[in-house]
Amino acid sequence: MRNPPAPRCYDAPVPEAYRFCPACGGALEPWVLRAAEPTRLVCVRCGFIFYLDPKVAVGAVIANDAGHVLLVKRAIEPGYGQWVFPGGYVDRGEEAQLAAIREAREEAGVEIRIERLLDVYSYPGRTPIIIVYVARFVGGELAVDDEGLEARWFTEREIPWDDLAFRSTHEALAAYFRERA
Repeated sequence: MRNPPAPRCYDAPVPEAYRFCPACGGALEPWVLRAAEPTRLVCVRCGFIFYLDPKVAVGAVIANDAGHVLLVKRAIEPGYGQWVFPGGYVDRGEEAQLAAIREAREEAGVEIRIERLLDVYSYPGRTPIIIVYVARFVGGELAVDDEGLEARWFTEREIPWDDLAFRSTHEALAAYFRERA
């Protein structure tokens, strides 16, 4: 059994959800392993390093032939009752573009064709990295699953800019319309 590196700093409390090592069940403690890196959770018994990695999410700004974009009103938190383009988390081993296609089908009942990458969004202190694609509506009927209250096509002027659920939604839609202008 190898010993973990000597701790240099105990500058953060152990998150309540992560107190025990998934490899051996030993206690996890926050340690600074390298000065330029964030605090890591390290098992005091086996030395396992528990990296708290980001989650990858995808979304698609979907346009129809009339140039309208599709938004879904959320039925879940965060952002209950606010608008987003279809999107969600990428499953382990899933291709990001296929995840965006799946999310559009699940959340809005539509089939899409990915045209290109719009941008990637990440924010300090936030877990997700959001990959946003530009996509074209190719079929299906608007419908929502249990995560949506409503799905609707919007012109740029109709978009409820003050009622968008996330910063990335606002920034991606603004970038999309800037590029179209």
